[in-house]
Amino acid sequence: MISEWFQRVGSSVPRGFSRYFILELLKKKTHTGKEIIDYAFKQSNGIWKPSPGLIYPLLGRLLDEGLIEESENGKYQLTNLGKETAEDVDKINDIVRKQLDVLFRLGNVGRFVAMDILEKISSMGSILSSNFAHMTNEETTKYKEFLESELKKIQEKEVKKKGKKIKIE
Repeated sequence: MISEWFQRVGSSVPRGFSRYFILELLKKKTHTGKEIIDYAFKQSNGIWKPSPGLIYPLLGRLLDEGLIEESENGKYQLTNLGKETAEDVDKINDIVRKQLDVLFRLGNVGRFVAMDILEKISSMGSILSSNFAHMTNEETTKYKEFLESELKKIQEKEVKKKGKKIKIE
């Protein structure tokens, strides 16, 4: 079962990843669409080369959403809204990273739980990503608050479990 999950998820980039990859990349400096494709290929050691049919329509959606803008030289850069969105993603990534670190330290059970969480996060991310363009600011805020509260609950449970294990030992 686990190997099937890795084959399904590990062999390709998760849905919605490209969007955040572009936002993350544009935080550092401006890029053309071709430079984004080339950078992805280089950074993945040739494993992932997003097609122009993926990148350019995605850049168009990011432009429509006001997250990026195109300069006269054909390079894309983040807008203020894009920077805020990228910062929010960074905060969520930090929370998730800390949670996964705890789970991986718990051995095989922790790994199983971590993989289950990753699959759920991937599903939620896909749903959120596909609906993001149609969401109001209020809906976006509610999603963000919900995700942060759920991650906090997980962290509190892990702290309690860790405390019980220390007391038992």
